Amino acid sequence: MVKLNKIYTRTGDDGTTGLVDGSRVAKSDALMAAIGDVDEANSAIGVAVAALDAGSDEAAMLSRIQNELFDLGADLATPADIQFGFGPHEMALRIVPTQIARLEDEIDAMNEGLEPLKSFILPGGTEAAARLHLARAISRRAER
Repeated sequence: MVKLNKIYTRTGDDGTTGLVDGSRVAKSDALMAAIGDVDEANSAIGVAVAALDAGSDEAAMLSRIQNELFDLGADLATPADIQFGFGPHEMALRIVPTQIARLEDEIDAMNEGLEPLKSFILPGGTEAAARLHLARAISRRAER
């Protein structure tokens, strides 16, 4: 587990931020926007999980997704290695196709019991559903 003694470094006061390999990019860089969007999606999922029964299958699934989004943020912050390329190496976690396939299987399983949609759904419903709608909207931005 990573131990952080302080959460600020003051190294970003010049408008740049550090990546895992020590390189620096502008805080306004599209990469930093993507990292921020993934972090925001992860946080929104956490807010949704707080409205669910802690022992439910849905809470467990969303918590697993949160861990994977955290890893995705680390992936994004770890530039391609000249020796190893973009693929897995000791400094990169990298999301793998089996994780995507599992997520798609979970989506398909949840959709099986639903009636086909005949129109768009307005966000809302229960508190948990409203929170999940918000997480979905933020995740769509992160996807871009």
